[in-house]
Amino acid sequence: MSTGTLIAIIVPVVVVLILAAVVLWYVNRRRRLQRRFGPEYERAVDRTGSHRAAERDLREREQRHDQLQITPLPPDARQRYTEDWKRVQQEFVDRPGEAVQHADRLVTLLMHDRGYPTEGYEQQLRDLSVEHGRTLEHYRAAHATNASARRDDATTEELRGAMVHYRALFAELLNGDEPPGRDSGAGRR
Repeated sequence: MSTGTLIAIIVPVVVVLILAAVVLWYVNRRRRLQRRFGPEYERAVDRTGSHRAAERDLREREQRHDQLQITPLPPDARQRYTEDWKRVQQEFVDRPGEAVQHADRLVTLLMHDRGYPTEGYEQQLRDLSVEHGRTLEHYRAAHATNASARRDDATTEELRGAMVHYRALFAELLNGDEPPGRDSGAGRR
């Protein structure tokens, strides 16, 4: 076999292998982002209109998140938050609209104490999406109901739903993946 023939065979094979490696790298990166961000990945695709733009946005979120000083709460702070959550839930019985507003403030304060910036709702969503992408729909739903409650335009059932949604994010921020109501005491009564 001549050298020219070998080159004619080897070069295309190498090119195909390089292309396959690049495609595999992109597929693995996409899967990693989909696993990490959960439903937030598809939301980003819908918002940006393309996978490439969404993935760029999500990687930027990861980079910003890496710069944050997110820390676990010390046990005494966890206990204090657990007690505060119980009070908010008890308040719901007599003043559901105010309880939802207090739940919103408590979640925001918890975010701040963990090290998340709280300078605006949209930025909160972006920062939370890196570690809590699967819980963001709860936060969005609770936030929307809270806005309705401020206009006196939310039913008691919607307010109850907002409390459930806030509790999901609250528990995740407080305890990681542990649901509220176990050792934390943050669950329903």
